[in-house]
Amino acid sequence: MKSVLIAPRKYVQGKGVLEEIGTYLALLGKKPMVLWDGAVKGIVGDTVLASIQEAGLEIVDVAFNGETTRAEAARVAEIIRDQGADVSVGIGGGKCLDTAKAASVETGVRLMTCPTIASNDSPTSGATVWYDDNHFFLGFDCWPFNPDIVMVDTQVIAGAPVRALVAGMGDALSTWVETESALKTSPINLGGGVPTQAAIAIARLCFDTLMEHGVEARRAAELNLVTPAVERIVEANVLLSGLGFESGGLATAHMIGNLLTGFPECNAYYHGEKVAFGVVSQLCLDPDVPTDEKYRIVDWCIAVGLPVTFAALSLEGVERERLATIGDVCAGEGSLCANHRFEVTSDGVVDAMFAADALGRERLGLVE
Repeated sequence: MKSVLIAPRKYVQGKGVLEEIGTYLALLGKKPMVLWDGAVKGIVGDTVLASIQEAGLEIVDVAFNGETTRAEAARVAEIIRDQGADVSVGIGGGKCLDTAKAASVETGVRLMTCPTIASNDSPTSGATVWYDDNHFFLGFDCWPFNPDIVMVDTQVIAGAPVRALVAGMGDALSTWVETESALKTSPINLGGGVPTQAAIAIARLCFDTLMEHGVEARRAAELNLVTPAVERIVEANVLLSGLGFESGGLATAHMIGNLLTGFPECNAYYHGEKVAFGVVSQLCLDPDVPTDEKYRIVDWCIAVGLPVTFAALSLEGVERERLATIGDVCAGEGSLCANHRFEVTSDGVVDAMFAADALGRERLGLVE
C-alpha cells in the first residue's frame, strides 16, 4: 500500500512577514485576487496593499461574504475569470481561506493563504469545508494540491482575540489524538495513502508542543506579545496540525465537532472549541486510553480555556434524544469513526459525550 504525505509548497511564519507579501506573490503571478472581509482589511489592508504596490502587481480586491458556501466559491471564481487574475489569495480566517482554495481549484490559478487568526489548521491544508447559509456543516472536499505559499504573520495573530488562538489549540489537540487512534486501523489519509513516518512524527510533535507551551502562549497572547511560546503554538496550530491531520488520520473528535454545528446553541463557538469537546468525548469512547492520560489532557484543556462540558458550549441540560442525531451519523456509513479499531455505535457515542461532560465537571471541581 502506498504512503502519501501532502503539504504546502512554501510556509513562511514570523513577526511582520505580511510586509513581504508582494515579494512572495510575485513568485506566483502578476494579478492577485485578494479575498478578505472589511474587518481584516481594516487590520492588515495598508500593509498588504503597500507591499503589493511596491512589487508592481495589480490587485483584484474582493470582499468575502462570510461563509464557505458553494455559491460563494463560485462567485469568487467568476470574478477571477472575469478580471483575469492569476493568483487566488485568502486573507483572514479559515472560511475565507477555504473559499479562496475552492476558487483556485475551479479556475486553475495559483494559491496563497494568509491567516490573521490561528484558530484552525485550514491555511496549510488542501481541503475546503463546506457550510450552508445557516452555518451548518455539509462536508468537505479534498483538492489535488495544497496552497503554493502560506504566510503567517505572528504579530497579527498575537493581536487577534486570545480565544481564537486557544480554539486553534483545540483543533490542533485532535491531531495526535485522532492519528494515534486511527493508526491502529491502517487508515487511508486525505492524500489517498497510509500515513508516512514523517506525518506520524509531526502529529506527535504537535501534541507535545501544545502540552509544553500552550499555557505560556495564552498568557503572552493576552498581552499581544510575540514570544517563543507564541511562535511555537502558532506553528503547532497552523503547520503541524495541518500536516498531521491531512497526512495522519481523523476520527471521532472531528465528527462530533463538525456535527455540533447542527445545534444553534453552538453557532457562537469556534470550530476548535467544538472539536476540543469532541476530543474529550473520543477519549471517553476509546477503551485503550489510560485514565491518567484522559485527566492530563482534560486538565490541560481547562488550563488553556477550552470547553470540556456541555455548559461551556451552551448545551447544559441537553437531552439524549438530541445528541442521538450526532451518534447516528457517527455510527453511519462513511463516518470518520470507522478509523477506530473497535465498533462505534450511536449509543456509544452519546454515552461518551455524557461521560466527557461528567469528566469535565469533575476536573473543574463542579461535582460534589
